[in-house]
Amino acid sequence: MTILVTIFCSVPIIIAGIVKLLLPVPVIWRKVSRFCDFMMYCWCEGLAVLLHLNPHLQWEVHGLEGLSKKNWYLLICNHRSWADIVVLCVLFRKHIPMNKYFLKQQLAWVPFLGLACWALDMPFMKRYSRAYLLRHPERRGQDVETTRRSCEKFRLHPTTIVNFVEGSRFTQEKHQQTHSTFQNLLPPKAAGIAMALNVLGKQFDKLLNVTLCYPDNNRQPFFDMLSGKLTRIVVHVDLQPIADELHGDYINDKSFKRHFQQWLNSLWQEKDRLLTSLMSSQRQNK
Repeated sequence: MTILVTIFCSVPIIIAGIVKLLLPVPVIWRKVSRFCDFMMYCWCEGLAVLLHLNPHLQWEVHGLEGLSKKNWYLLICNHRSWADIVVLCVLFRKHIPMNKYFLKQQLAWVPFLGLACWALDMPFMKRYSRAYLLRHPERRGQDVETTRRSCEKFRLHPTTIVNFVEGSRFTQEKHQQTHSTFQNLLPPKAAGIAMALNVLGKQFDKLLNVTLCYPDNNRQPFFDMLSGKLTRIVVHVDLQPIADELHGDYINDKSFKRHFQQWLNSLWQEKDRLLTSLMSSQRQNK
């Protein structure tokens, strides 16, 4: 059913995206973008209905107060599973503007979903290893330019930009490969959100620092969601002001870059402690 809902909502979005590509007129672009956002909202509603059909699923949500669909938000979140995107879409669909995700380039080739995300102007990011960048220095900064172009489009109407700043879903293997100093998280990558803040500047009203976990289904939450075995979703939303010192030139200003990374790492330390607390309380209840 999840796949059918996705296909049903993706096809009109893809067609609208082609219209937007063929007729790059600002008035048409704005109307088509609003239509695409409406169809994404329909997708979120469809997913909400499907989750509601699971009688065992319980939501524990904290911090939805004070949100508005008329504001611009930068949302950062830990990334455990593909289920995270479904959770964020369903949870926030009536509280904030439609989510625009920073996505891996590989997702562009997923049938229906990839083209729909392209039509919704979501930025696709190419990840290069350090060794590759040493051989091809011309590729350095390409993700930053992609971020800049996408963020320029989001100036026209209220938007929520979502960035899983770990850059990848958490696994124990990746945790070891990255030599992460966090217990439940991969190291955060700051460039994407720093560029988003630089391009949109004061247009962002708030930062949404979201922490989510699946205490009863930590091993395979997405599969458990599809099979109706997901039993508990815990989400903590921390609404924060965006301080002036978070706006700056991340690429060329080394002092600002260091300060920004320290700020993000401090958020990640707090998030790690919260996740440890949530998971330990679950083990004690068993």
